[in-house]
Amino acid sequence: MAAKTLSDHGINDFLILEATDKIGGRMVSTDFSGYTVEIGANWVEGVGGKHVNPIWELAKRYNLRMSKSNFDNISSNVYNEEGRLLPLSETKPHFDIADACQSYLDVLSNSLNAHDEEDISLTTGQRLFGLIPTSPLDMAIDYSYYDFEIAEPPRVTSLKNVLPNPTFVEYGDDEYFVCDKRGYSYIPKQLAKDFLKHENEIIIDPRLQLQKVVRHIEYSANGVRIETEDNSTFYSKYAILSVSLGVLKSRLITYQPDLPYWKIKTFYQFDMSIYTKIFLKFPYTFWLTGPGTEFFLYTDDSRGYYTYWQHLENEYPGSNIIFVTVTDDESRRIEQQSDEETKGEIMQVLRKLFGKDIPEPENILVPRWWKNRLHGGSYTNWPIGVSEADFDRMKAPVGPLYFTGEHTSSNFNGYVHGAYLAGIATAETLVDCIKYKKCKEITSNDLPWMNPNTTQVTNKTEQTCNGVCCKAIQQERESLRSFYIDTIDSLQHALTNKCKPS
Repeated sequence: MAAKTLSDHGINDFLILEATDKIGGRMVSTDFSGYTVEIGANWVEGVGGKHVNPIWELAKRYNLRMSKSNFDNISSNVYNEEGRLLPLSETKPHFDIADACQSYLDVLSNSLNAHDEEDISLTTGQRLFGLIPTSPLDMAIDYSYYDFEIAEPPRVTSLKNVLPNPTFVEYGDDEYFVCDKRGYSYIPKQLAKDFLKHENEIIIDPRLQLQKVVRHIEYSANGVRIETEDNSTFYSKYAILSVSLGVLKSRLITYQPDLPYWKIKTFYQFDMSIYTKIFLKFPYTFWLTGPGTEFFLYTDDSRGYYTYWQHLENEYPGSNIIFVTVTDDESRRIEQQSDEETKGEIMQVLRKLFGKDIPEPENILVPRWWKNRLHGGSYTNWPIGVSEADFDRMKAPVGPLYFTGEHTSSNFNGYVHGAYLAGIATAETLVDCIKYKKCKEITSNDLPWMNPNTTQVTNKTEQTCNGVCCKAIQQERESLRSFYIDTIDSLQHALTNKCKPS
């Protein structure tokens, strides 16, 4: 959306470098046993409220085929560890408590923000309410309320910045599941045709360069030099980086000079969560397919273990396709094992629920967002203790480098409309710089001693830093930055090894 916004403002001298063979980012669809399924973004979330979701407008404009998701009946579709479908009389009281707790958390969050109190986790808020989900049923409900939406558990998630969810407050509670054979990415493809040369559905504009994986960026006041994996080199006055937070946290792209400490620190403060939909195609359906059965839960002693299920008979009648959603550590674990192992685990669960005689799946699809070096995860979650000021630093330019993506949308991070709106906002900031010389850049004024580019030391009065003293301070700053980066690398290496199957 950033490029379209530039074009709308009359700035057309640009190149779009796309790492994959198609546009759309994490809006990725694929053919699965003759049906188009979305392995990335799937819902238009936030419809029917006081404001109109821009993605909903675009979906209607392009006649995307969608199905309204009805989550209200999930309390009637809960299976326990023995495979028993629990009666509503048994599950409803637990859902009612979870609803009351979420309402309490909304009020508590508003109160914390109004009184400028310290942030707490969702879990801390739950405990203040008196809810501690420990039974398999309560853990499954808790997972469906939080992890299924934000892809990380409540214990690591910010209360002040996640609830009440701005998407549903602003745009409404309704959600629509995209099930169009053209894919959800049809929206950005059509938007691209508004300003890029094309023949029918194929973009032929040389300003769109596909399969250009950026590996190195040099930047200065004079402009930007970009090197890609295929040894191509590009020059520009400015650059907008729309790579995911997962890529920014990795070492896929190197910078000269290094990005400032305050920028790197902000990347590491935020979480890149993992949301994995595992699709299975069967020769026939053996699960309930009537009205109000689209979603169902499986309760297990292990929280998040193949908990949340959805069949596609509403969207694709006769498809015999079902999928289960896993997140966070379960996603990481599953990504590191074979599809056969994953299928075996899933079939153990399904046979508990529907009997030992159910057939083997004809096909299975296991996306691997975490291990994908071009994404490094699914979308961002706002962790506890990270402030609005931190978010400002996340999206702040560094010289001629501008940053955009869902991770730069403080209200709608993690959502398609967040990415869309962030692209517009970033491009408009750059337009102000190019056309009106109103160039913005955040410096680490709150951390001057850690910024190697700082030339002043503040201690009641400002003193010019020069000579031997300045050199010593500069060396100390560089040492601290190196220590910080090396420590992060060591921790990531250790965690990666820890997560590897033994």
